[in-house]
Amino acid sequence: MKSLFLRSLAIFMFLAVSSVAFAQANAEFPGLDKSPADILLLRNERGAPPLAKVIYGRPSLKGRPVFSDAEGSLAPLGEIWRTGANEATEVTFYKDVKVAGKDLKAGTYVLHSIPGKSEWTIILNSKLNVWGAYEYDESKDVLRVNIPSSTGASSVEVFSMNFKPGASKGTVHLVMGWGTTRVELPLTF
Repeated sequence: MKSLFLRSLAIFMFLAVSSVAFAQANAEFPGLDKSPADILLLRNERGAPPLAKVIYGRPSLKGRPVFSDAEGSLAPLGEIWRTGANEATEVTFYKDVKVAGKDLKAGTYVLHSIPGKSEWTIILNSKLNVWGAYEYDESKDVLRVNIPSSTGASSVEVFSMNFKPGASKGTVHLVMGWGTTRVELPLTF
């Protein structure tokens, strides 16, 4: 009888501890982020050392306006934007690079942008590890360039970035797209 009681008590304790552990695990991991992070890595070829890395959040349109003057626009025209979601986008260049023809030293920078109707201002800033553009400090700008924007044939639901080869050797474009807006930032290594 005592043995049955001890077994029952042990099972009860095990279930109680398991329930608490399971509840804590769910509290620590609430589910997927609505704007998950992504990493983009640029290499000359598989196995080669990286030239650049981009870490950014990928927000979704979900029927909302973007790159417009409309109320509630996710990235209003003429306003500083984190170029993604959540933490500000960070770009690491592993060697010196020309960004839209301007020299930039190797290093890690926050990528901010100011979307316009036909042109964007791309900003590389030295103030790292910031959330959004709320802590943007213009005095920390390392580089600013203006580049044209264009309209794509189809709409991209989730903000996306990719590298594509440029027309000349050593040149690639960091392509950004969301909705029907496309922006290509030329990089020369």
